[in-house]
Amino acid sequence: MPVQNNSNIPRRKFIALTAAAAGGSALMSFFPSDAGGQGRNMTIREAIDIIIKNIPVTPFSDTVDTVKSGNPDQLLKGIVTTSFATIEVIEKAAASGANFIVAHEPTFYNHRDETDWLQQDGVYQYKKKLLDKHGIVVWRFHDYWHSDKPDGVLTGVLHMLGWEQYADTQNQHIITIPGASFNSIAKHVKERMQIPSIKAIGDPAERCSRIVMLPGAAGGRAQIQAMETIKPDLLICGELQEWETSEYVRDARAKGDKMALMVLGHAVSEEPGMSWLVPWLQPKLPGITITHIPSKSPFTWY
Repeated sequence: MPVQNNSNIPRRKFIALTAAAAGGSALMSFFPSDAGGQGRNMTIREAIDIIIKNIPVTPFSDTVDTVKSGNPDQLLKGIVTTSFATIEVIEKAAASGANFIVAHEPTFYNHRDETDWLQQDGVYQYKKKLLDKHGIVVWRFHDYWHSDKPDGVLTGVLHMLGWEQYADTQNQHIITIPGASFNSIAKHVKERMQIPSIKAIGDPAERCSRIVMLPGAAGGRAQIQAMETIKPDLLICGELQEWETSEYVRDARAKGDKMALMVLGHAVSEEPGMSWLVPWLQPKLPGITITHIPSKSPFTWY
């Protein structure tokens, strides 16, 4: 969820919810039966149309959810879901026989995947040629997936953490786990989401029963307003601007407020939502092989 988002669909929905509040596995594959031949001889464009029709909103006139590469009028052979269509993910998709990657985030290094400034760039050229070589279509599924009811990404995160029963029924970003400590939450999140390390501000022993979960990059203002409005013990987010939210938390703690922060990383924080997309898609596209390939974090911690 990039900070600069002209459509701002997920952020608007979250802000509305916070205002109201103020008053599985890393790799998942499905190999369904032919289901009477359904799904065969379907084009990628037809599959995209089916996906959008199953989201309970009117199609957006301005959205980043567009085809980023390839010919969507070719027959659909198989689908890969992922957070980022990295070169590694593209190679694995090609090896599996899939020709359609559904990615949650940009493919070409900026929010709207504008490529005019990259035409002479060697990394862009390599990636584009790789996609063309294998005839792979990349389509972004961001605004629509966040607009599903409930939010598809957040649903996947809660499911992977086993926190569905702790989420507020009116605002699933708010989670209450009685007796939880900062240390126990950190350990649980790392184990269940298979994250080797996280950035954090907090005391391992302090109580963190009331949590706000904001995967991806909601932006500093939305993160700070959520902490001010909801008064959580802990904010868990995907990424942040280090001169915004983390400095706010540092000053709040110096002031005496009990407030903690965990930063998981953007890709890994929303990956469960793209894994959850597999069982969501399978009954809608019977006869099609659908696989989740995690893009993982690009960072190594030393």
